[in-house]
Amino acid sequence: MKLEYTEGQQAFRAEVRVWLAAHMPAQSLDSFDTREGFEQHRAWERTLSTAGFSAVTWPKVLGGRGCDLIEWLIFEEEYWRADAPLRVNQNGVFLLAPTLMEYGSEEQKQRFLPRMARADDIWAQGWSEPGAGSDMAAIRCKAVRDGDDYVINGQKIWSTRAVFADWLFGLFRTDPASERHRGLSFILLPLKLPGIEVRPIRQLDGLPGFAEIFFDDVRVPVANRMGEEGAGWQVAMSTAGFERGLMLRSPARFQRTAQKLVELYKRHQAEADADPSIRDAVVKSWMGAEAYALATYRIASRLAAGGKIGAEASMNKIYWSELDLLMHETALRILGARAELLPTAPDAGDVNGWLDGFLFAQAGPIYAGTNEIQRNIIAERMLGMPRA
Repeated sequence: MKLEYTEGQQAFRAEVRVWLAAHMPAQSLDSFDTREGFEQHRAWERTLSTAGFSAVTWPKVLGGRGCDLIEWLIFEEEYWRADAPLRVNQNGVFLLAPTLMEYGSEEQKQRFLPRMARADDIWAQGWSEPGAGSDMAAIRCKAVRDGDDYVINGQKIWSTRAVFADWLFGLFRTDPASERHRGLSFILLPLKLPGIEVRPIRQLDGLPGFAEIFFDDVRVPVANRMGEEGAGWQVAMSTAGFERGLMLRSPARFQRTAQKLVELYKRHQAEADADPSIRDAVVKSWMGAEAYALATYRIASRLAAGGKIGAEASMNKIYWSELDLLMHETALRILGARAELLPTAPDAGDVNGWLDGFLFAQAGPIYAGTNEIQRNIIAERMLGMPRA
């Protein structure tokens, strides 16, 4: 597969590169798993929005740039090449927004999307529950209709960005007598409503990247439901498809990591070559990142022609999560014992963010649906194998 860009696409790439060079923060931002860092990242998202770059594929009237998916991939390549800050509102911009475009009412689009593009509202996910992790059909958190409101009771857990976020999107059981994927509705709600308690969950690095959320007679307007009542499963599967298949993890993220891994290997080649398997892993990482990029361009081209992302999204999710693990494990092997040092340690050298990336990569096979569940989906829906 050979990629060839039009003159317009090349001009767009040049524009993005120049803009990023002029507007990048002068210093690295703090982690968005701290309050200060969260607000620093919100401010950066607002800077992006001034040029329509916070949501490049959205219509201009909603705060976007009106780009197609190929231009989005080009933007991502330049964004990661510049080592720009991570996106604190990725749950909203990359997951909820495409779902809103497809299932939301016109009023909901006008209400939520421009504020999302400006980072006025940062969104968290409300999928998992105790006893309903990757198996979202086992959700029990109830939203009982009472006039023009739903009254929500129950618990969510492992909600990404929920500690400091403004809004939550998720699935709730609106038919108490229903089972599995029937009787679920997709509801949007502010996290500051009376009756909501958000408890931080600390990650391996000690920072609260996740939260558990408790609902005690929380009243939410029925107007905040997306799609028909009881049809939330279909809406959620669309969101999950974006999470696993295309938008959440652009290939540029892994291409940039692979490039840094090659550079790390070259700096330590004399020691690293004592174990030939390290060089093999570096080559495999670089080839894997390029292969994922080409596959994503193929998917984007198919979507542009009117196609859909189906169960193959599960293949992508397994691929990028295991590729991320391979690259960071290889980096730590190259660094040896120093890999366990924090970047601020006196003898850290070029450890940089490899240890932090390694710790985060451990979560890759778990979030967005565990890889074990994704393999079941591939076996049943793509290969036609019977359920065990």
